[in-house]
Amino acid sequence: MTPSEATLWRVVRAKRFKGLHFRRQHPFGPYILDFYCDAAKLAVEVDGGIHQLEERMMQDAARDAWVTQRGVRTLRLPARLVLEDIDAALELIGAELGWRGPAYRFG
Repeated sequence: MTPSEATLWRVVRAKRFKGLHFRRQHPFGPYILDFYCDAAKLAVEVDGGIHQLEERMMQDAARDAWVTQRGVRTLRLPARLVLEDIDAALELIGAELGWRGPAYRFG
């Protein structure tokens, strides 16, 4: 895992994030999802700088479309955000799940 993935994993593993079970490096068809919550049908991808390259952005878009066609939403979080402000990253995950309010850390 990258440092940003390890940071997020420490917070979401073992149902620490609102009791949701996340898996890391979850195989899904021809892809490996960084984090996946089956109950929410949500994939969370932690994207480093390489994901800003045009070719990689096109690959990511194709991947996201494939995953979406199978009923799973994908949330892409910048690696820098995860490292610098984990609470903000968790708020984005919560917002994707339709939650409102303050940071969801360990709550």
